[in-house]
Amino acid sequence: MGFLIGRVAAVGITAAVLLYTVPPLIRTQSWTMLGILAAVTAAVSYLYLTKRHVPAKYLVPGTIFLLTFQVIPVLYTFTVAFTNYGDGHRGSKQEAVGAIERESLVEIPGAPDYALTVAARGGEVVFLLVDRETKAVQVGTAEGLSPVDDAEVSLTGKVLGAPGYEILPAGERDGEVQALAVPTARGAIKSSGLSRAIEFHANRKYDPACDCISDSGTGQRWTADDEVGYFVAADGTNLIQGWKVNVGLANFTRVVSDPTISGHFLGVLIWNFAFALGSVALSFALGMVCALALHHPRMRGTRIYRVLLILPYAMPSFAMLLVWRDMFNTDFGLINRMLGTDIDWMGSPTGARLSLLLVNLWLGFPYMFLVTTGALQAIPRELTEASSIDGASAWQGFRRVTLPLLLVALSPLLIASFAYNFNNFNAVRFITNGGPYPVDNNLVGKTDLLITYTYRLAFEGGSGQFGFASAISVFIFAIVATISAIAFRRTRAQEEVYS
Repeated sequence: MGFLIGRVAAVGITAAVLLYTVPPLIRTQSWTMLGILAAVTAAVSYLYLTKRHVPAKYLVPGTIFLLTFQVIPVLYTFTVAFTNYGDGHRGSKQEAVGAIERESLVEIPGAPDYALTVAARGGEVVFLLVDRETKAVQVGTAEGLSPVDDAEVSLTGKVLGAPGYEILPAGERDGEVQALAVPTARGAIKSSGLSRAIEFHANRKYDPACDCISDSGTGQRWTADDEVGYFVAADGTNLIQGWKVNVGLANFTRVVSDPTISGHFLGVLIWNFAFALGSVALSFALGMVCALALHHPRMRGTRIYRVLLILPYAMPSFAMLLVWRDMFNTDFGLINRMLGTDIDWMGSPTGARLSLLLVNLWLGFPYMFLVTTGALQAIPRELTEASSIDGASAWQGFRRVTLPLLLVALSPLLIASFAYNFNNFNAVRFITNGGPYPVDNNLVGKTDLLITYTYRLAFEGGSGQFGFASAISVFIFAIVATISAIAFRRTRAQEEVYS
């Protein structure tokens, strides 16, 4: 019965995804994605509607989620890293030309003033335009104007109804309304407010013959430069709107060739390693000490202690980070009040970095305590007792027997913890926000990790540089993957020694 419910649920979810995604794919003419979606849907439906291929029924969902949430984002990041994708470079050259022409639209003197009613036809937003003098009704689409028959028009010029059209409420699908430009012989008709449309013409026009943009008012010309994705004038200035192009390894070489970046990149990388290694080492050491203390046979009240020790792990981390940030406040923070000091924790690089490590220690050691407790319970007591019988001290028994066996069991978790802390965005963002910052640079702070630096490049600083941020993300991926591979190889060698 449970297996049947699972099969029905799988087919139902697949059908729901298909119904949800097909209309927008058809509307945007994404035929390749539509074909892939149809093939996947057919394969999943066949798999779960037959009684064959039982192992695949369990493997396919995990594989689909792996591809959707892991492989595809990684591949997309790699492809974006080789482009200039970002603010001003988000679309194709044709889209850039359209945006430039739309932004240069000016009202045509003496042009008709239309009463506007926004409607939908077949899911597409259209304008129902009423000439205020003749009361004639026309429909405006991206293809142009055409008359509308049998439309019901109010005294104010608003269309109350028209066969084949759905009148949309004011403000609905506003983005599509603002983007729609109805082409005319002199320019285009665009909305001006909620109930008015005016005919405009573009001062700047694209000329395919010279592959350039010309301004009819000033006579200035900007020629397309496909290497940088901009229309560039003779004096070197360019129009703000550009298009997405491949730039090869430019984003990667910029890390070492641009002085404003290379001068800080190495420092950020060194601190990134120090933060990740320090967080793992400190939290593991404290968690292991607590676990060893509670693992001792003479220890009493271990259940109460364990509950108290895992409390930081049970709390929402983002909330605790904000609490810790206020505790480190110079003027009214709890730490300065308890110590009777006025230390500016976040004002100096050393204080801010120490604060981050202390907060990460408080948040991380309960996890290490839990996993170390489980690993200690898996180590036979006979081994430690045998070492003591052979004359080894408690320290020697721990160093020669307990610690190596713990590392064999916990090495994969320590590697995963290092990867997590290497990209620990939340701790830096909520505690220090990357600061303190040098006087001459507000993009790179003294506590910034590569991930927070990447975020600031992509979403802050006035312009989104998604291509460059993706290149740094590739650096981060390569660093973490290399270190993890080396660590896992050493872990396997250690397992062979102690197996």
